[in-house]
Amino acid sequence: MQKGSINVQSENIFPIIKKFLYSDTEIFLRELVSNAVDASQKLMTLSAAGEVKQEVGKLKVEVILDVKKKTLTIRDHGIGMTQDEVNKYINEVAFSGAEEFLEQYKDKDPKSIIGHFGLGFYSSFMVSSKVQIQTLSYKEGSKAVQWESNGDPTYELKEIKKATRGTDIILHIDKDSKEFLEENRISGILNKYCKFLPVDIEFGTKQEQIDDPKGKKDKDGNIEKVSVDVPNIVNNTHPAWIKKPVDLKPEDYKSFYNELYPFTEEPLFHIHLNVDYPFNLTGILYFPKLKNQIEIQKNKIQLYSNQVFITDSVENIVPEFLTLLHGVIDSPDIPLNVSRSYLQSDSNVRKISNHITKKVADKLAGMFKKDRKDFENKWDDINVFIQYGILTDEKFNEKAKAFSMVKNAKNEYFTVDEYKEKVKVAQTDKNDKLVFLYTHDKDEHHSLIETAHSKGYDVLLMDGPLSSHYISKAEQDLGVSFARVDADTIDKIIAKDENIPSKLSKEQEDLLKPIFEAIAEKDKYTVQVESLSESEKPVLITQSEFMRRMKEQQAVGGGGGMNMMGVMPEMYNLVVNANHPLIMKIIESKGKKQKNLAKQSLDLALLSHGMLKGKDLTDFVDRSFDLI
Repeated sequence: MQKGSINVQSENIFPIIKKFLYSDTEIFLRELVSNAVDASQKLMTLSAAGEVKQEVGKLKVEVILDVKKKTLTIRDHGIGMTQDEVNKYINEVAFSGAEEFLEQYKDKDPKSIIGHFGLGFYSSFMVSSKVQIQTLSYKEGSKAVQWESNGDPTYELKEIKKATRGTDIILHIDKDSKEFLEENRISGILNKYCKFLPVDIEFGTKQEQIDDPKGKKDKDGNIEKVSVDVPNIVNNTHPAWIKKPVDLKPEDYKSFYNELYPFTEEPLFHIHLNVDYPFNLTGILYFPKLKNQIEIQKNKIQLYSNQVFITDSVENIVPEFLTLLHGVIDSPDIPLNVSRSYLQSDSNVRKISNHITKKVADKLAGMFKKDRKDFENKWDDINVFIQYGILTDEKFNEKAKAFSMVKNAKNEYFTVDEYKEKVKVAQTDKNDKLVFLYTHDKDEHHSLIETAHSKGYDVLLMDGPLSSHYISKAEQDLGVSFARVDADTIDKIIAKDENIPSKLSKEQEDLLKPIFEAIAEKDKYTVQVESLSESEKPVLITQSEFMRRMKEQQAVGGGGGMNMMGVMPEMYNLVVNANHPLIMKIIESKGKKQKNLAKQSLDLALLSHGMLKGKDLTDFVDRSFDLI
């Protein structure tokens, strides 16, 4: 028997392992199962090279829970270790230079050591009062040994009897970590981190229906089914993303999506990533049907390293807009034991991120070029994603010019260049400024859209959650002006040289304004008397494009510092059309009749915008019946 101490000067390392090394203690199981898979794969490699004389057999990793003994065992049948190798890899290598290491990191966040120090096995001490390694090497004539430590720098190493090749890591779970003696807890961790490991992971048993071994038949002459316990294999060792695209059919991609996200709607399409230079990268990214929902779609990309799950919080690892995609990214060039800050600054991660952006843009451009009609059919579902990319990633923005589209209120689709060409004659104002009219709601603005159409103008539909931000960006990039159809009267939004004279005298206009000021909320509406065509409504409600846009951007964040000012008040313009026959009738009326006509006109304008509610709506209905 050998007793010793693991570099006594480095005893400070154990509190770091136990408390700080990993943000989540459950990671220990990922580490140990990954090590066991690695040992199994090394044996397969050596066997293929003819360096293993014995029969390798079908390899698997077993996770064994013993609630009575309060142990959790991770067993592999891989290469195993000799006593010298245990000394080297467990007692020496893992702690070589530990004293200098601790000195180097003593003033830093302990989590920053991940990725710089090989402590995967020692994560087991986060949940264990004692850890044992029982191992037998594949090498001819090897003797089995047991290493044991209770989490201080001392250990005990001795020869034991072990019939099978490989390594058992036996964790004696401490009283503060009893959750790891629960079957559901272990099953959940394995499903999260080990779902796609390349070697079978067995945890317990499950029931399966098989034909009766004795051939017993039912009354119809069919062999009866019986339930038997079979090993429960928790992982898919050959997930779709490690296969070649040529070997996969469309239904294979759909089936894998269902495996990743059960009970969800089918994705629109996918991108299969397969790169081996200048870095290694595989994966499948899916475009879900976003339906204008951003936040609930995030954190669906799973990041792997050699089929070992790392994280599904990929913000700042991939570009922000890509977090709306679903699927898997796998790269051995991404280190497994890393902190998020380490990942974000890693040069390989940045290269991978840039490559994925290019692949996504190329895929969209290819789809647009190959089948524009199909692309248009998908546009409403991918519009939010593309706008997000345009807003947050300049490289994507450049590429998106080839396939970015706009949709008008007639459900027609155009590229931005096509649309500029379509409206440039009609919608260029007297100052030579091209104006894009838009609405956020076709029903709410129906009459305003019809008025615009009657003047030969076109109206875009901009109803997404990012539309206000996208509009600001598009104005900078395209050199055009966007205005919502209710931003002002249409003749002022696209001002031409035509001047419509007022049918009212100056005295009549001066009489008109106080009539409407008396019935409108003073802190909400500014009354304006304007000379419009008779075909325009008698009263219109408009809102400054600038103020409304600032308020919308404030609501979704990034309101240009407006949050510092608190919530912006709702302010509207109440535009009275001096040339409408009803307005002359209001001026000529007296007393209650005048007030009722003015109030009815205002309420109709408010009703057309969905702004008439509560008592005002009730009064309007009652007044309408009286007028009838």
